[in-house]
Amino acid sequence: MSDYNQEKAYGKAKKRLEDEKGFYTHLTVYIVINIVLLFFMSKLTAFIGADPNDPDFKNWKLWNTFLTPILWGIALLGHGLWVFKEKFFLKKFFKKSIFSKDWEDRKIKEFMDKDKF
Repeated sequence: MSDYNQEKAYGKAKKRLEDEKGFYTHLTVYIVINIVLLFFMSKLTAFIGADPNDPDFKNWKLWNTFLTPILWGIALLGHGLWVFKEKFFLKKFFKKSIFSKDWEDRKIKEFMDKDKF
């Protein structure tokens, strides 16, 4: 392997490592912040002196307790799919699809075999 190819492979591996580290950092921050938010929201009623039986307050608290983890979780899922797309998504999902090189090669061979008759 030439020095250029080795350097290029190293750069690609380094980028992949940085992407994975970024995802795991994002996941850690997501878990910690959401635990803190859930704890804070559980103590909110007593802290602000709100009526725990007020339906408007209950509705507001419910939405604010679960909306952040859900929306952030969707973004985290997207981040994970982007980072691990080569490992899971593309290889397994598109392996036999019309977007793969294997599919193109099989179709070319099929057309060539039909034209032989």
